[in-house]
Amino acid sequence: MPANPDTSSASGAASSQPSPGITATHNVVRAPETFSLDVVVTRAGVVESRHRVHAAVVRADGMRVAQSRNPELHTWWRSCAKPFQALPMLRDGSFDALGWGDEELALACASHGSEPEHVAVATRMLHSVGLSESDLACFPHEPLTARGAELLREAGAAPTRLHSNCSGKHAAMLARAVKRGWPIVGYNESSHQVQDDAWQCVAEWSGVVAPDIARGVDGCGVTVFALPLYNMALAYARLALAARDGDPMPARIVRAMTTHAFLVGGTGRFDTLLMQAGGGNIIAKVGAEGVHSVGLLDQGLGIAVKVEDGAPRAQYPAVLACLQALGALPPRLPEELASIAVCSLRNTRDEIVGRVFVPGHEVILHG
Repeated sequence: MPANPDTSSASGAASSQPSPGITATHNVVRAPETFSLDVVVTRAGVVESRHRVHAAVVRADGMRVAQSRNPELHTWWRSCAKPFQALPMLRDGSFDALGWGDEELALACASHGSEPEHVAVATRMLHSVGLSESDLACFPHEPLTARGAELLREAGAAPTRLHSNCSGKHAAMLARAVKRGWPIVGYNESSHQVQDDAWQCVAEWSGVVAPDIARGVDGCGVTVFALPLYNMALAYARLALAARDGDPMPARIVRAMTTHAFLVGGTGRFDTLLMQAGGGNIIAKVGAEGVHSVGLLDQGLGIAVKVEDGAPRAQYPAVLACLQALGALPPRLPEELASIAVCSLRNTRDEIVGRVFVPGHEVILHG
């Protein structure tokens, strides 16, 4: 459990510490570093579009290290909350009672690409508690990876509920309800104990009292939470530091996500590539509508990024630029990440006609 800061304010900053807007170092108070993560889209060298990006970089003790635009922006956390939605199942022993391991835990935290490996683990999770696909509240959608879509086409099959990128989270929630003797019908609704426990867990780690965390319905039908970027980053900083310091349950989540990064995302998926490049030091979780959360174990930092207009094409370049600015990634990125940081804009003839990038970081990538 993290040490909760004073929760009387939305930012959750400890009253005995300096304001979350400053950082104390050797008794010298300095403002957090401010940088721009705005993403531009160019065509023939001329800026055609611009995406405004907000971010907060926070230490586990609540001190704000860096920021972009409005680090207190209040928005929906979407799938970035999945590690904290999985934690209650570890805490009450339901997870271990089922004999589950790192694969199941990774999929519970995943926004996966609907590939056969993902579907197999989700199926196994349901069968372990005597349930099937029809019990899932998430509905089918096209796979998020090209490989997943291609394999379905080749098989002449249509997506099932198991192909939902959130099927692992749903399977874990259902299994917990079964083990605790709770109803499985309505497990996805905010009134259900499974969802209430996740809400309380998000409050605990983010430093925002639960009544101040708005709840809505996510794309997959499960409860989703709204809170400031600062508090999203704080939660990931605490998770990263707790895992680094050997706190068993956070360490298990981080180990599962980093050692089974493929299950968290999939072939060519950003979180998979980033965690593989991070060598166990980076945990990353994508959310819809341009929100992303990252934890850095060695620095004990959490990062929350939000693309204001929700454009996914701006999300990944912004995250990479932020990580490079913090020294968490090398100046020269691995090829697959470099192609995301400065993405080619192509027309219908597959000709490169422009680029998508964060100004100032393309030189670092190719210099």
